[in-house]
Amino acid sequence: MTSIRTLSTEEVQARVARYSSLQPMSIAKDLEWVPQEAMDVVYARTILPMILEDQKNPFGKTAPVFGAGGLTMYISVIPPGQGPCLHSHNNTYETFMVLEGEIEYEIGDPVAHRVRLGKYDAFSCPPAVYRGFRNVGEGVAVQLTVITGESEGARDDVSMPASIAASIERDFGPKVTAAFRDVFTFAPAQEAVGS
Repeated sequence: MTSIRTLSTEEVQARVARYSSLQPMSIAKDLEWVPQEAMDVVYARTILPMILEDQKNPFGKTAPVFGAGGLTMYISVIPPGQGPCLHSHNNTYETFMVLEGEIEYEIGDPVAHRVRLGKYDAFSCPPAVYRGFRNVGEGVAVQLTVITGESEGARDDVSMPASIAASIERDFGPKVTAAFRDVFTFAPAQEAVGS
């Protein structure tokens, strides 16, 4: 039988994430030398981690809560027209909920589907599927993202199509591309399945 307990005050505080105290993902500080235009290709403009696993991941190492059974959760704040390129979380589900604005999700490489979602709509993308998204509204969009399915302590591996690496190298040079290769894997395009 499972033993049920009560958390201490310190344990409760270590499990609380207050929006007013959230800090942008630390990877942005690690890559502050990278032009914002290049960061905008691969990340939503502002990512505010709430819960992270305590291991290397694409969102850095700063969050109010660490360790939640393999769950990662963050809020993205996205200006009009911006959003990350196609990418795949290879071993995890990535579930998006629009909290404000309108966001269009692209699925597949090449893009086979587009889905527009508004406030409180959600899209749950399974592992090993390319997806990207952008704010298609007139104002700032806000999105809650929850990543699940990986065992606690395991790394959330993310890959992007090789075409993204080629575009980054062409537009921003090999040093920027190499910096992103330290965070992501660039993989070949996959064949479209179904429509």
